[in-house]
Amino acid sequence: MNEILFDDLWKSDRQQDWQVALAGYWRLVKSTHMELEKDLDQLDPSRIIEMDGEEWFSWLRDDYFRWKYTAPNRLATTTMHLKKQHDELGADHFIKIRDDIFGCAESNVKDGLEAAMQIRGLGTAGASGLLSLVFPKIYGTVDQFIVKRLLEVSDLPQMEELVKMNPESLTVRQGVLLIEIMSDKADDLNRQFDTNEWNPRKVDMAMWGFGR
Repeated sequence: MNEILFDDLWKSDRQQDWQVALAGYWRLVKSTHMELEKDLDQLDPSRIIEMDGEEWFSWLRDDYFRWKYTAPNRLATTTMHLKKQHDELGADHFIKIRDDIFGCAESNVKDGLEAAMQIRGLGTAGASGLLSLVFPKIYGTVDQFIVKRLLEVSDLPQMEELVKMNPESLTVRQGVLLIEIMSDKADDLNRQFDTNEWNPRKVDMAMWGFGR
């Protein structure tokens, strides 16, 4: 896999190339995070729905934020914002946010991102990560790494919009575009390989794991 460019993977008609890239994602997971990673990879949305406000807050703090923000300083900063929101507004506020997310995320990507961004500490990237775990058939995680990968793809129809992005500060509109690109690619892979295995979440994992 190290011998081919990401552009080659994006245009590859070999399912094995994509499977190898997906396996590369798992090789990057630290042993200290493997149990959490596997748990979130199999997340049942009903678990979230059944949580009370305190449980939902604790899951965000102890599971999601720890998964998303692996750099200790970033984890500390984002967790501080989350805790402050909890202290100021209470657990019931988190229930409202959760209900907002489940009320719109499956029908409208933009609304889903904006609903998740009500959680302090989550920008477009953080919101997309949360939604990709809960709704992997609709969302992939969008961040600076995904933008940089897509910039390596020649003849991508959305290239004009991609080059205008600030990878470290994505807007909601840009997040929607990136998710659409991954969703379209998942559909293409499923048609090409006659499977239903691929979704936006797996595409973002393969993009992350490529060449690793």
